[in-house]
Amino acid sequence: MNIRVFNIRLSKEFCIIDQNRMNEFLDSVEVKLTSTNFVTTGTMDYWSAVVFYDTKKNNEKPKEEKSIFEDLSQQEKEIFLVLKQWRNDFASNLGWSAFRVCHNSHLIAIAEAKPETLEELAKVKGFGEVRTEKYGEDIMAVLNAF
Repeated sequence: MNIRVFNIRLSKEFCIIDQNRMNEFLDSVEVKLTSTNFVTTGTMDYWSAVVFYDTKKNNEKPKEEKSIFEDLSQQEKEIFLVLKQWRNDFASNLGWSAFRVCHNSHLIAIAEAKPETLEELAKVKGFGEVRTEKYGEDIMAVLNAF
């Protein structure tokens, strides 16, 4: 297992860049565990995210599996964008960075799977039981709007 640390700076000029860099990395590996911590140095505040991961095997992902926004159907894109807005609003209300709730890759997987129950949501790759318990009701409400 490998470890990589990301620092997500909170200033508007860096936050999106740092989040996108981390999301690209997360999409390229098999995440085993993550941990986040808020760090303040007196001059700069940021979220530190530790990612424990394994490299993806070349044949691990079936060719028909979609993994980027451009590969989604029109309905899946709409679902993803609404989920992303929900996630950003939810995180903002708590004063969190969006990645603390879930990553874009998780939202894409949900948009593709279109789970109809909390049990199905918990089985979406990368989402799991903990996130389902924390955010499942909200996500199901978003999905039920489609």
